Amino acid sequence: MHLHIIGICGTFMGGVAALARAAGHRVTGSDANVYPPMSTQLESLGIALIEGYEPAQLALKPDVVVVGNVMSRGNALIETLLDSGLPYSSGPQWLAENCLRGREVVAVAGTHGKTTTASMLAWILEQTGRAPGFLIGGIPANFGASARAGEGAAFVIEADEYDTAFFDKRAKFVHYRPRHLLLTNLEYDHADIFPDLASIQRQFHHLLRTVPASGRIAWNAADPALAEVLAMGCWTPRTGFARAPAAGAEWTVRLLAEDGSAFELLKDGAAAGAVHWPLIGMHNVENGLAALAAAAGMGIAPAAAAAALAAFRGVRRRLELRGEASGVRIYDDFAHHPTAIAATLDGMRRRAGSKRIVAVLEPRSATMKLGVHRSELAGSLAQADRVWLFEPAGMGWKLDEVAAAMSGKAAVAREIPALVAALARELKTGDEVVIMSNGGFGGLHERLLQALSAPGT
Repeated sequence: MHLHIIGICGTFMGGVAALARAAGHRVTGSDANVYPPMSTQLESLGIALIEGYEPAQLALKPDVVVVGNVMSRGNALIETLLDSGLPYSSGPQWLAENCLRGREVVAVAGTHGKTTTASMLAWILEQTGRAPGFLIGGIPANFGASARAGEGAAFVIEADEYDTAFFDKRAKFVHYRPRHLLLTNLEYDHADIFPDLASIQRQFHHLLRTVPASGRIAWNAADPALAEVLAMGCWTPRTGFARAPAAGAEWTVRLLAEDGSAFELLKDGAAAGAVHWPLIGMHNVENGLAALAAAAGMGIAPAAAAAALAAFRGVRRRLELRGEASGVRIYDDFAHHPTAIAATLDGMRRRAGSKRIVAVLEPRSATMKLGVHRSELAGSLAQADRVWLFEPAGMGWKLDEVAAAMSGKAAVAREIPALVAALARELKTGDEVVIMSNGGFGGLHERLLQALSAPGT
């Protein structure tokens, strides 16, 4: 079968492409934004990429066109597709029908931590002999790819609540029919498609309705929004986890290191295992706790799961060290929400101590551009000593108001070259720079490293 995937360079659709290629299908695809790491991953698999959405690409005459949710009516390629009569499907539907059927699907859903937690759970399953398949919205360092078919029954999928396609407005995750479900947390997000938190909770309730009574749900018992979802109806046995003791939390933790690089797993208050790993931050402690609780629900001994996490090396673009120049360390982080920004910087502060932290933020997500979280941004950046805010094209509001709320420690840039030049002038040996964006940020990481390495810097 020949699949042509429109919007192929998104992490989800790129994962679908990798799975289809592994199954022996011919795969081609197109996207408006072709950049690493997904573009290099696809090219390494022998998948031909077309940049742009010109209708002429349909001359390839694929057996099925798989349409990403970035596409909408009115786009010339989509209008030509509909006129052509070629078969088409959404990514989630194609995945469910061709890759997930008959598998022991483990879905990881929630506003924050899905990618990292799904990666941790896949690694635990791998290290305990389950040889899982997976599709994750990032590239776990332990696997080097965002997706694989796997030889075992288990299949771990990062389950996104975003809508499926222009012709299917249900959340992606309702297609997956998981046997096991892990719920990390729930906040308001995706303001471009959801009017309020209640509408997102309704989608999560639809997901709960697909989990069988023979499965298991692990959920964050400290999250009131998730508790409200479960109160709508739950027909599956569940186990709760929380960083600190909370009602319904069977699994908790005790810190062994202030920066989160070591913690003890507790089951009903009794020690069940310990994790010593290279990760930092309370958000990662919670991610690890969630993965351990879900693994226990799948019959994996807590001590064995904890031992597996000791060898977990993180996910690309999650506080990933991209390089060091002139004594300045540059990190890349996939920030998209004030809660995630605050968690990343808290983890950096715990590790960096008194070193100067410079945060560089591009509020690129649809929710950020709409200004939904504008009043929370200044507070989320409080742990940084210096802040640069990059205002991308298409912002519906001005970032100057965030900078003004930060008592003179923040500045706004609107051009990448000017931002690189300003950073190169003011950064000094020992600085820790965290560059946060859910996009490519115009190659800022490499540009800044080059500028800092230039003679005379």
